[in-house]
Amino acid sequence: MSTFVVHRNGAPATAEELSPLAFAGYAHFTAMQVRDGRVRGLDLHLERLAVASVELFGRALPDDRVRSLLRAAWQDGPADVSLTATVHSAAGEFTAADGELDVLVRTGPPASAPAGPLALATVEHERVLPAVKHVGEVAKTYFLRRAIAQGFDDAAFVDRRGRLSEATIWNLVFWDGAAVVWPVAEVLAGTAMGVVRRQLDRLGVPQVERAVTPDDVPALAGAAVMNSWSPGVPVSRIGSAPLPGAPSFLDLLHRAYQAEPLVAL
Repeated sequence: MSTFVVHRNGAPATAEELSPLAFAGYAHFTAMQVRDGRVRGLDLHLERLAVASVELFGRALPDDRVRSLLRAAWQDGPADVSLTATVHSAAGEFTAADGELDVLVRTGPPASAPAGPLALATVEHERVLPAVKHVGEVAKTYFLRRAIAQGFDDAAFVDRRGRLSEATIWNLVFWDGAAVVWPVAEVLAGTAMGVVRRQLDRLGVPQVERAVTPDDVPALAGAAVMNSWSPGVPVSRIGSAPLPGAPSFLDLLHRAYQAEPLVAL
């Protein structure tokens, strides 16, 4: 059984079907870690796809249909996989024409996050359509590569108002010693972030939203990044400002994530 599976609309994709997509850039996606056919925050992934489809195409596929396509691709591979579902229009890009919505589902080996801690370079950057997880974002890899060349592990973005927003493929989260701090800025609300936030609520952990600038970093008691790979990878430095390790904060993020039940595709 192959770890790598590519389905288009519920069936194995052919080279002929995939070739028009090789250079396509008008699409959106979600990425998840599947373990034994189950996912944390599946409702958040389905919501992400539906909202983004309405934003880009003016309509969305029913959740039951999308879920069946995810399940069909997973069933053709092993129990544990990384799964990416991409939605695009058969009409292609550079056109306002309507077309049927196609769903491309790809699976691959399960992924795990770096252990960290990570040092993040600060970069002035704002994503186009930040609330949509869309394809073709060359800036993410560009700024990652540039940060590594400068001796960092990754990059964090600073918007035009001087606020820290997100990292290249991560949400940022901070700890002030008493509460979990979510930065106020235009960001992609990650599925791991959504899971952690609702489980922290259930655990009764204080959470606040406020603008965080690079100048605020030295006063923070901890920081982390999160995505579908991990609910919390420690951050040791943002720009030139060091951060304490805050193991209890990282443990709290992981406990919240683990409290979310796994849901079958």
